[in-house]
Amino acid sequence: MPVLDRWDSFYVIVGSAAGALIGLQFVVMTLIAERPPVRMREAGAAFSTPTIVHFSVVLLLAALFRVPWDSLSEVAMTVGTIGFAGTVYALLTAWRARRQTAYSPDLEDWLFHILLPLAAYAILAASAFFIAAQTQGAMFAAGAASLILLFCAIHNAWDAVVWHVTTRRAEPEKAGMP
Repeated sequence: MPVLDRWDSFYVIVGSAAGALIGLQFVVMTLIAERPPVRMREAGAAFSTPTIVHFSVVLLLAALFRVPWDSLSEVAMTVGTIGFAGTVYALLTAWRARRQTAYSPDLEDWLFHILLPLAAYAILAASAFFIAAQTQGAMFAAGAASLILLFCAIHNAWDAVVWHVTTRRAEPEKAGMP
């Protein structure tokens, strides 16, 4: 589809960045896994896992916009489904962030971990309704959503690394000591 072909370079760049950063995130998490902070599992569900999900959605969108679709309605349904699912996931992430007790999120955390991703997924879902009538505008909206997710995930990955490096970790239990 010619209208999607015009976005080829954009999604090659964005998708490549997302793919590389997913790999880097796995390396970082592996390096810091030896001495995890207390209650890391519940904090991870609220802060670490969504970062990988956002990177993965950007990579998925980059791949999907290169699929040789037969019609724009197929694109709209796929993008709409991803946007809707992402919106639900962002709301679930907000619930998890409020529920966990390992870390007290500040305004910046709420902005980059919850509000901006929620907005990006909502934009993505809304863009699906306009793909047929306003294809170029919908593609710009989907591109903006991809960039928001990519930059939020970069910010959140960096934030997580800094938190792990600067937070005191639980001391490993000594053999025979309570």
